[in-house]
Amino acid sequence: MKVFAFGASGSNTSINQKLALFAANKLPCSTDIELSTLTEDDFDLPLFTAQKEQELEQTFGNKAHPKAQAFLDNIAAADLVIVSFAEHNGNYSAAFKNLFDWSTRIEQKIFQNKPTLLLATSPGVRGGKSVLEIAEKSLPRFGAALVGALSIPSFFDAFDENMTLLRNDELSYKMDTLLKDLLSYAEKA
Repeated sequence: MKVFAFGASGSNTSINQKLALFAANKLPCSTDIELSTLTEDDFDLPLFTAQKEQELEQTFGNKAHPKAQAFLDNIAAADLVIVSFAEHNGNYSAAFKNLFDWSTRIEQKIFQNKPTLLLATSPGVRGGKSVLEIAEKSLPRFGAALVGALSIPSFFDAFDENMTLLRNDELSYKMDTLLKDLLSYAEKA
């Protein structure tokens, strides 16, 4: 099972990256998981503008930024996708939004109808709910076969020291249920 899991944040210490990887590692698979993810460098693209796109085309004869193409290639190779969103002022992080904008210039349906689980977390009590609501509403229009969404509030209190256990029983049950649903959807696809 090929899993593409990433935190939609340009930070190399992203708690959302940690949450996405936690979820991927909890998948109840009877087969091996091949995991791919993003790093801080994968988000390092110039700010998307029509002028930057024209410059890219003039220089390379192609509008497709290589990092955006690599992002799309990771999704294409995956059986399922897990995304955990960092919330910046109630919205996507600038780093993710920029990667998203570059990617949609190559392929409008960037999630390519892959079974997708959306997550969000933050140190606060809302756990990134605002950005998660935005993602739930918009990403199906961009090809996400949305299986579910879950917000984890108070990230630093939510897990044990080694981040192997989600302490809240209700959230742990919801996470497990969503991961089973995601895996079931991917196996049927």
